[in-house]
Amino acid sequence: MNFAKLHGAGNDYVFINAIGLHKDWSALSVEISNRNKGIGSDGLILLLKSNVADIKMTMFNADGSEGKMCGNGIRCLVKFAIDEGVIPQNTNLVTVETLSGILSVKPIFENNLMVKASVKMGSPILNPIDIPVKINSSNFVSNYPLKVNEYNLNLSFVSMGNPHAIAILKEPIEDVPLHIIGPILETNSIFPDRINFEIVNIISENYVKLRVWERGSGLTMACGTGACATVVSLNLQNLVNNSVEVELPGGNLDIYWPGNGDVTMEGPVKTVYKGELLI
Repeated sequence: MNFAKLHGAGNDYVFINAIGLHKDWSALSVEISNRNKGIGSDGLILLLKSNVADIKMTMFNADGSEGKMCGNGIRCLVKFAIDEGVIPQNTNLVTVETLSGILSVKPIFENNLMVKASVKMGSPILNPIDIPVKINSSNFVSNYPLKVNEYNLNLSFVSMGNPHAIAILKEPIEDVPLHIIGPILETNSIFPDRINFEIVNIISENYVKLRVWERGSGLTMACGTGACATVVSLNLQNLVNNSVEVELPGGNLDIYWPGNGDVTMEGPVKTVYKGELLI
């Protein structure tokens, strides 16, 4: 089976043109995501046909669980689809069917090579019931107190088709043992579908630094939906402007949200290598 490995700001996935193929994709994702015994990735993303959009995206996390959306992954999927000839090279806009709805991706080319993409990520979900978070509120929640080990966190909650909890920290996020508190928070009882967890330092009204613990994948170099959810949360608290550059360990993403409607994300895409998978 042919595959390609691509990354968006360091958030790396294995991509397979699965049109006409039927496999146990969940088990395959676990196998190939292993960085010692497999290809090594944050998960598996499938390119499929769609009856309602140009292409369909199905994604699996490194632990085999199916994810609803991946902001970095959807950008890379469009590049993969163009490279595979499923989408014409000169396409200006690609619609992608996901479990979070149909999203629009605009490829950005340099010297006839797709190097970036801009994505309309949809409108944020702010009602805790719909995120879902099991707390007594029907409005956007910020400064929700939750203690994890010795950390007294004040959390805000946003969904971008997948659930996020965001904590603003004064101490450098690089000094926080996210690999320890991340999995504890991910499985807290107030999150019935588990949670993606972001810790953020606000550098200015236009620039923030972010680290992410992704449910099902753990520490990742970047998270597109997490960057979007964080900017929405900070914007609603009047801590940042509408346009924010988000620095992640693997690279930077540009997020724009006018205060309502769609969140727009722009970021890089890169093919690392292609190969043949023996299964």
